Amino acid sequence: MRSYQPDLTPPWKRSAPVPEVPAEPDLVVEEVSTGFCGAVIRCEKTAQGPTVTLEDRFGKHRVFPMEPRGFLLEGRLVTLVRPSAAGPVRPTRTASGSVAVPGARARVARAGRIYVEGRHDAELVERVWGDDLRIEGVVVEYLEGIDDLPAIVREFSPGPDARLGVLVDHLVPGSKESRIADRVSDADVLVVGHPYIDVWEAVKPSSVGIPAWPVVPRGQDWKTGVCRSLGWPENTGAAWQRILSTVRSYRDLEPALLGSVEHLIDFVTAPPE
Repeated sequence: MRSYQPDLTPPWKRSAPVPEVPAEPDLVVEEVSTGFCGAVIRCEKTAQGPTVTLEDRFGKHRVFPMEPRGFLLEGRLVTLVRPSAAGPVRPTRTASGSVAVPGARARVARAGRIYVEGRHDAELVERVWGDDLRIEGVVVEYLEGIDDLPAIVREFSPGPDARLGVLVDHLVPGSKESRIADRVSDADVLVVGHPYIDVWEAVKPSSVGIPAWPVVPRGQDWKTGVCRSLGWPENTGAAWQRILSTVRSYRDLEPALLGSVEHLIDFVTAPPE
């Protein structure tokens, strides 16, 4: 019979216990040894022990062993454990990947605003960032193009307490859009964009169920050309609803759009200097 062996480790050298947290889908954690941060995709039982698969904001997947004290949750050391199969799971993250705040009320709208080019842009931003925007009190409006942006900015009269952010399609060097952006940008106006011809392209083709977005010859209406190339009815409104229905979270969007929208939200919600 084995005799009892007391733990002679001094108390100050013993590892303090850490909480066990179920690795529920969409829980965002950081693996301590690599610094890889991502949302839980799945847990698996392997011959070497349980593992968890994380997906970062750019869609990269990595698999890690669920070792004790192996992860950080909002900066706090935790041990991930396999979630229970019983009972409903409350979402821990919004569609944008932010921490969900159950029961949170919408904040009174700020003076600052975010403008986007068109209705489709506004609907996509609402689909992914809507919860965040309501909590922050940020209103999103659409412009129907940016040709009149200088006049719109003058009328808005942005200032430190009322910053203006603008999201522009196809913002590439030398374009008409970039020249307009240069005219209006200042300390209280931020214009950012993405390289896509239209916000449709900011949705990952794999999410839509197509191999790639078609190349439409110059001179053709791009959206109509996309519908024609994909064999869809040439009804751009119906096509957009089909595309939008495939967007469930930030994972369905290209990184170029994700970074731009989050930059704008940070800009209009930053306290005045």
